[in-house]
Amino acid sequence: MSESRFPSILQAAVLGLVLLLSPLIGRAEFAFSIMFGPPPLPVYEQPPIPGPGFLWVPGYWSYGPYGYFWVPGTWVQPPEVGLLWTPGYWAWSDGFYVWNAGYWAPQIGFYGGVVYGFGYPGHGYEGGYWRGHDFYYNREVNNVTNVEIHNVYSKTVVNNVTVNRVSYVGGPGGLDARPTPQEEAVTHGSHVAPTTVQVRHAESAASNNSLLASVNRGKPPVAAVRSPGQFTEGAIPATHAGGSTIVHAQELPKMTPPPRPSQSAMNQQEYERQQSALVERQAQERKALTDMQERDHAYLTQQGENQRALATMELHHQQQTQQMMRRQASEMQNIQRPPPQAQHPQQPHH
Repeated sequence: MSESRFPSILQAAVLGLVLLLSPLIGRAEFAFSIMFGPPPLPVYEQPPIPGPGFLWVPGYWSYGPYGYFWVPGTWVQPPEVGLLWTPGYWAWSDGFYVWNAGYWAPQIGFYGGVVYGFGYPGHGYEGGYWRGHDFYYNREVNNVTNVEIHNVYSKTVVNNVTVNRVSYVGGPGGLDARPTPQEEAVTHGSHVAPTTVQVRHAESAASNNSLLASVNRGKPPVAAVRSPGQFTEGAIPATHAGGSTIVHAQELPKMTPPPRPSQSAMNQQEYERQQSALVERQAQERKALTDMQERDHAYLTQQGENQRALATMELHHQQQTQQMMRRQASEMQNIQRPPPQAQHPQQPHH
């Protein structure tokens, strides 16, 4: 891509995103599918509870016209007494990442096995329970030390699996989780939609440039807030990103050829020849994409573009990088097993 072509291509990409997502802008909960997965969940602390009756809604990665953005975790009041919050989650489905929106219900449903923390260990909820009109809080996973709440108990939440920050289920690198029969029943039962306060909270996050994953690289400066929509006073930043977020070709891990298969000398020689040629060509492709992406950055820098234009470009770069990474991995897999050596018929003995 030459520098002169970049503006038209960028404009086309922006127009395509706007046309695709324009019906979704301004709505906090909707269904859509994306070709590359969300970043890992960032690491952050929970702010203190505002008062009795509030429940914790963990933060999550949502998606908008400028790519993934972080919706900070926050305390909210449920729409009705007796309801619990089942977080939304991303799931791999037929080559796409699909968002499954969260909801309120008397029981907790399936949320993809995602370890959101603060009482959400991947399945179920260990943060508390309703008894009549009162909610009892587990002090081990809730920050309830700042206000006078008498309905408090202690129960250690133990995870029997390695806790990671993966934010989606299924697909390459995703979690391996399946809903239990009880979770299936809740999923197909009656739900209460997110409250107006929750919707406005997500809308505010969508309009905050600093919460874009392409800007904060998976470490949002506002990871959690005490009150929905309040992103300044009392906001808690992420202590660090939950994992690497690959955006540019130069950030891809170093290519390592797969182990040599056990082959005859002739097949082994052919395999090594193919492998060497493929590694060289793929290295050239990575360099070409890196150079092109650097020219894109140089162009926007010269134009003095704002963060939104930068975020759009970064989203386009991430898509380019992901597509190349998948294709190159597939190419490398295809030469792991070279064709077997041809068998020559035995000559009859005389």
